[in-house]
Amino acid sequence: MKASVILAHPYEKSFNHAIFNTVIESLQANNIQVYAHDLYEENFDPVLTKKELGTDKSEDEKVNQYASELVDSDLLIFIHPNWWGQPPAILKGYVDRVVRPPYAYDFPEGDSGGGLPLKVLKAKIGVVFNTSNTEATRENDYFGDPLENIWAKCVFGFLGIEQTHRRMFRIIADSLPEERAKWLELVKQDIDNIAQ
Repeated sequence: MKASVILAHPYEKSFNHAIFNTVIESLQANNIQVYAHDLYEENFDPVLTKKELGTDKSEDEKVNQYASELVDSDLLIFIHPNWWGQPPAILKGYVDRVVRPPYAYDFPEGDSGGGLPLKVLKAKIGVVFNTSNTEATRENDYFGDPLENIWAKCVFGFLGIEQTHRRMFRIIADSLPEERAKWLELVKQDIDNIAQ
């Protein structure tokens, strides 16, 4: 089994980084090969280029590498904060540039892209760990949990990934070290359960 683990947070001492490290350690403890990428640390360029638009080729070797690893992975794990009900722009750019045809999905011959996609990644498992400073009731009742819709429907659902897991940790700004330690234990348990 193999896993792509993608982190999108600019601050190296963030709780997102602690989640990232815990996920990698837990995957390795379960004998899962890991492709791990900290998008900020690797200076990933999130801007889809004119040349890339509508093609399966990129002149950016990172894009080609990430796309190859995406196809090769059984688990796709994304770690990011909730910013304005969305992932950080760098992760949106990863989706724009890497999660594209023919690697992640494609269209039937003769379809210009207006029909339903062929779901290339349907056998994979999608996992998301989020952090937030918004209280759960407000997130769900007022905002409608936009990250759930983005990941479960707009990304994983579009690609045909039916087996998904998402966990939100909140409220990060007011959390204590003891609380964060318990949350990291939940991350480890999640990965152990998924690995089984």
